[in-house]
Amino acid sequence: MNSVLLSLALAASLVTGQFAPQQAGSDPLTDPALEARVQKLGKELRCAVCQGVSIADSPASMARAQLDKVRELVAAGKSDEEITDYFVARYGEWVLLEPPKHDFNLIVWLGPVALILGGAFVISRQIKRAPDTANATAAASATPPTAPSATAADTEDPYLKAVRQELER
Repeated sequence: MNSVLLSLALAASLVTGQFAPQQAGSDPLTDPALEARVQKLGKELRCAVCQGVSIADSPASMARAQLDKVRELVAAGKSDEEITDYFVARYGEWVLLEPPKHDFNLIVWLGPVALILGGAFVISRQIKRAPDTANATAAASATPPTAPSATAADTEDPYLKAVRQELER
């Protein structure tokens, strides 16, 4: 019984990662400037497992492996663009946390600004038009109502005319 409980405890600790071996290459670079560059690049790349989290911030093992690959490429002397291109070639533009500002993606960047400017234009037009309609409504209510003309009574419906005569008696 004790050996079963001990085995279960050991298995649970391995599953939770308490005794997990250190991943190869996960040691930070000795040069702080290079490690800062790795972290900066890691903040620009999306974790393939997590939703909207950079590989520098993600606790996923795949993100750790991607960050190790960034360290390896930085240590090999690759430029930031070459490293970004390496990940884009493998995962597509989706891997970038900030989409590039060209082609169709330009709509994503300029669309909200255009919508805000268009909305401001429509609101300003409505505000400018509101006093004109208020003046027209005030002018219409200020004029006294006109009496019905005699010609209107002549063209009146004969049935309605008979009803009015009955009511006047």
